[in-house]
Amino acid sequence: MSETIAKQATEANNPQNVKNPHIGWMIGFLFLASFIGLFALVPLRKIMIVDYKLTYPSGTATAYLINGFHMPECAKLAKKQVKTLGKFFLFSFLWGFFQWFYTGGDGCGFQSFPTLGLKAYKNRFYFDFSPTYVGVGMICPHIVNVSVLLGGILSWGILWPLIRNKKGSLYPASLSETSLHGLQGCRVFISIAIILGDGLYNFVKVLIRTTAGFISMMKKNSTLPVSNDSSPITESVSFDDE
Repeated sequence: MSETIAKQATEANNPQNVKNPHIGWMIGFLFLASFIGLFALVPLRKIMIVDYKLTYPSGTATAYLINGFHMPECAKLAKKQVKTLGKFFLFSFLWGFFQWFYTGGDGCGFQSFPTLGLKAYKNRFYFDFSPTYVGVGMICPHIVNVSVLLGGILSWGILWPLIRNKKGSLYPASLSETSLHGLQGCRVFISIAIILGDGLYNFVKVLIRTTAGFISMMKKNSTLPVSNDSSPITESVSFDDE
């Protein structure tokens, strides 16, 4: 933090956490942050796009809708899509409007409904009535949904309660659970370490395979297939495929 921001903070306002950035430091920090972002994006792309071949829902729906308007035989389909889109938009709006009346702040209302009891609610086990999570669950394959469920049970049901019982030995007992020097710090930095570790592994693996493939291609002197006029060979496609 800069000194200006540190003065507004309720904790951690000490010289160790204060940094007045200059242009060189900011360039280095942004470069490092961008490079670390690769460690998170590479495994997500590998899992979600390459392995599971998931489609981006908003872009895919928009593309189908646009194609429907420009394809003569799909006029009825386009009308059906617009009608369905309107129904779900109206439902989502009315449901959000209804939830608004029962929301008094963070952690209140249908966004965190204690379906499983107050004891489970304190350990973050509750039902969220957001239609977004329902849609994401329908798009993702079962292995992703099961992994998220098992990860939530393992972390919030077993790991964090065990760390909480070590209050006073692992971290000072006087700290609140939202402090980064206490239990919240364990949650945040363990999660970041797992994401960056997995990302670094996939990044190195992809880099090694790409380098090996490039070397193998150079040894074989293989080239891309081109025609006599040096233009790439393309196959003719139908109007519908275009």
